[in-house]
Amino acid sequence: MKKIVLVKYILSFALIVTSVAIKAQQNNLAYAVAWKQSAAEHVALYHQGFNIAKLQVEQAINDGNKQQKPLAIISDVDETLLLADSYWAYMVANGRDFFDDAVWDLWVKEDLFSASPGSLEFAEFCRINNIEMFYVTNRDQGEKTFEIAKQNLETAGFHDVDAEHLFVLRETSNKDIIQQGIMKDFQVVTVLGDNLNDFSRDYYLTDVEQRKSLAEKRSHLFGIEHIVFPNPTDGHWMRAIFGTSEPTATPPNRELLHEAASRDAWSMDE
Repeated sequence: MKKIVLVKYILSFALIVTSVAIKAQQNNLAYAVAWKQSAAEHVALYHQGFNIAKLQVEQAINDGNKQQKPLAIISDVDETLLLADSYWAYMVANGRDFFDDAVWDLWVKEDLFSASPGSLEFAEFCRINNIEMFYVTNRDQGEKTFEIAKQNLETAGFHDVDAEHLFVLRETSNKDIIQQGIMKDFQVVTVLGDNLNDFSRDYYLTDVEQRKSLAEKRSHLFGIEHIVFPNPTDGHWMRAIFGTSEPTATPPNRELLHEAASRDAWSMDE
């Protein structure tokens, strides 16, 4: 009898381990989230981005105010200043392999963001040098969206988060109009973002090659007017693959992702 119970226990344990292994193997997010959670290179790239931004600000200060306007920085929020590590960890741990808007809305309200590496130091550098910092984000958690975003930033340690500096777009991801309005009154030193759409709506394309070609044409802007931070889990790069920035977790979309990842695959001679 004891042997039968033991065998059942071993089989149950083996099934659980196998199930977890299969779930991990099949999760499209696993590699990307593991990199965000574990890679020192991820940390280094954020510091590198903010170091470059600081150099641009220092140069603008030393050059004098050519446009006779106050100096400013425009920054995206999510995955630029604020990292959602525990949201992505939840997704992988629960076998979810595509962004889930409903889960995201619940998680955002929990206020669990952390400041990205180097972001608080850069924000403080800007404050000390009287550089205005504007936060522009597209989110929609209902009528309280602005208050939630404000709280997320303040909890993470950012200051001067008010209606004059925080812009929350609930119905569009097009930031051009807001940014152009800021540029009328300020000399914007650089724009920070993890998504090329943070810099221009021109990147809002549904063709991979067109998007890459545009990035090549504007390569002279990167590291100067536009500073890009790493984000392999979500963004408008996905729209170029799926036709939407938030594809649903379906077998056809998993096939599309596999096709995108295996394009130009090496064919080994047999």
